[in-house]
Amino acid sequence: MKRHANIPIFIPHLGCPNQCVFCNQRHISGVNSFDINGVVPAIEAALETLGTDESAEIAFFGGSFTGIDRELMLRLLEIANLYLQKGAVSSIRCSTRPDYITSEILDILERYGVKTIELGLQSTSDDVLGATKRGHTRIHEQNACKMIVERGFDLVGQMMIGLPASTPESELDTAEFIINSGAKGARIYPTVVFRDTELCDMVERGVYSPLSLEEAIERSVEPMRMLLASGVDVIRIGLCASENLSCESTYYAGPNHPAIGEMIISRLYYKNICAALSEVVCRDRALNIYVSRGSLSKAIGQHRENKHRLMREFGLASINFKESDLLGKYEFKLEFEGDTECT
Repeated sequence: MKRHANIPIFIPHLGCPNQCVFCNQRHISGVNSFDINGVVPAIEAALETLGTDESAEIAFFGGSFTGIDRELMLRLLEIANLYLQKGAVSSIRCSTRPDYITSEILDILERYGVKTIELGLQSTSDDVLGATKRGHTRIHEQNACKMIVERGFDLVGQMMIGLPASTPESELDTAEFIINSGAKGARIYPTVVFRDTELCDMVERGVYSPLSLEEAIERSVEPMRMLLASGVDVIRIGLCASENLSCESTYYAGPNHPAIGEMIISRLYYKNICAALSEVVCRDRALNIYVSRGSLSKAIGQHRENKHRLMREFGLASINFKESDLLGKYEFKLEFEGDTECT
């Protein structure tokens, strides 16, 4: 099976008249302006880096794609479609807002071969949507998701953790909404506070407290577990690491750690393994934990945290983590030495 690679084209804030309290797309994407003349060179350069075992997808990110100037949107879609038609890329995706989805928009996206639409839901709580000045409601989200799925597009729901007025319960409700909407994928973003945003002002005024790194990890695990259990692929956790996100002139507060995604996955492994071990007698036994190939570091945890905690909490004599080609993403099997079957 070929590996998948995105060719991201960032269109910062061109299609959105709203100013959500957390948003500064120029900081997040690192793009301060947009020149359509740079799109083809960017795609060509990305295609040159692909291996024979990789397939590519052109992805319009960074702004509300279906809300930008119609002529610009059509030109970008024409460019992407040319690469699709000649087989240089396998698909096209875009990200947008729920209130910028209409039947006419979907007609256009379908005409140019867009396969996946990512919706920036962020939350399904009207209280949170109001507190963050999203400019749309849960009803907009319901209508947009229904239209996208019924028209045969792949839907990806984006949600945020730790927004103003948000609670663990409202975040689980958002995850459940994404599942029930028929989404095939999801992104989870713990809220980071950037300078030059209203959210930054809210922190300075003492009306909003960003999550700590530990709080963000704990709050993200349960929505992720719920999504995965329902067959929704969590395709990203946390913002992409980049120099501008760690710069003092850009970052202000909140759980902005370059490895936060891996830390959340690691915590998910820990909780799931704990649940399995609580059903058996463990003390003084030697345990092998099998995980999918490429997942060892996530399962063991940073600084071997998971291994040390499991040893201590269950009184195990030893733990060895091993890879298995028989296991899928996030799956694991336990085998006590001397036993003939994995559990």
